[in-house]
Amino acid sequence: MEGASSSQQGPQSEIATFFTLEQLNKLKSHFEEGGVKGVTDLIKQKLAELDKIELNIAVTGESGTGKSSFINAMRGLRNTDEGAAEVGVTETTMEPTKYPHPSQPNVSYWDLPGIGSINFPAGEYLQKMKFERYDFFIIISAGRFKENEGKLAEDIKRLEKKFYFVRTKIDLDFYSMRMGGSKINEKKMLHDIRSECVKNLQKTRILTPPVFLISSFEWDEYDFNQLNKTLEDNLPYIKKSIFVLAYANRSVEIVQQKSKMLQERIWMSATISGAVGAVPVPGVSLACDIGILTEEIMYFRKCLGLDGPSLQKLANITNKPVKELRAVVNPSLLETINEDTIARLWWGATAVAVSVAEVALDFIPVIGSIFGAVSSFYMTRRILTNALKDFTESAVKVVKVAYGID
Repeated sequence: MEGASSSQQGPQSEIATFFTLEQLNKLKSHFEEGGVKGVTDLIKQKLAELDKIELNIAVTGESGTGKSSFINAMRGLRNTDEGAAEVGVTETTMEPTKYPHPSQPNVSYWDLPGIGSINFPAGEYLQKMKFERYDFFIIISAGRFKENEGKLAEDIKRLEKKFYFVRTKIDLDFYSMRMGGSKINEKKMLHDIRSECVKNLQKTRILTPPVFLISSFEWDEYDFNQLNKTLEDNLPYIKKSIFVLAYANRSVEIVQQKSKMLQERIWMSATISGAVGAVPVPGVSLACDIGILTEEIMYFRKCLGLDGPSLQKLANITNKPVKELRAVVNPSLLETINEDTIARLWWGATAVAVSVAEVALDFIPVIGSIFGAVSSFYMTRRILTNALKDFTESAVKVVKVAYGID
């Protein structure tokens, strides 16, 4: 697919652990020289790098096509929510405006001024928008295909950037037809709209343009989910992970996908935490770095939408009282996370379950066995794993209540 070709993926070890094969071998070498403490600095460096990775998404098109509403939908916000992109019937965006995701600030949507307006004629648009800083572009269209939209797609292609063509306001198209008394065949109408977009984009020598038909207010209708899946699939793995964690919790599948992503960073945090208070026998004490455990567990809660602001946003979107959502969450998971909480909720089961007989991490091919005798690593890993499991189960319950899923 032109404009949205899949990125090249590295070895399976890199996909599973965020490390290249060369970096994994370096970790093994450092472990052999200095034990767990020998690899701690390398893993801290990797986690710091992961936390700094940014994903910048440009949303462009003509004025009045619904760019701001689309940005709000992608950030899981209503147009009236605090921090939402400004929506108006006149041109409201006069310069590229950055809108960080409310729970994943490394993911930012940039609302670009409308192309073709008096302030931003097509011929000057590229130079003024600083296209090079964006990872990919989403061209928003509404109504009839415009010449400027085709030119924009052609210019982005020439810059060797990925783009996706999104036709918004599909719900309004159907509504207008029905209000006018017309009998419509929705399937045929969607096919005709898509065909027109593809045909006009092909005139700009884009042979297989990526086209998605959506409503920014009906997130489970039309191509909205397919758009997210396509964006996700075409990102490099590390950027894909932060994009997935920025999803609004709209289904059980999304919660489970987030949980899987979070699980992949547990071993790194466990290594750092376990190295601080390594003990030869499990169960002696909470021999872990409480600061790291607390930070990671709070991160799990935020990513899975169980912190206060996330629960309130979901309640607003689904018109459910927030107390109904909180009622299905284990009350302890909503408490302040500290050493007492960790010890009370997860330490007891961990001390019983952890054994130095656990000598393999199958999902880390190169360094899978180097932690085999480090019991504190396993205690920390087990605490984080159990915490993630509990948060995931509660997040699934919340989504089911919010959306009335049996």
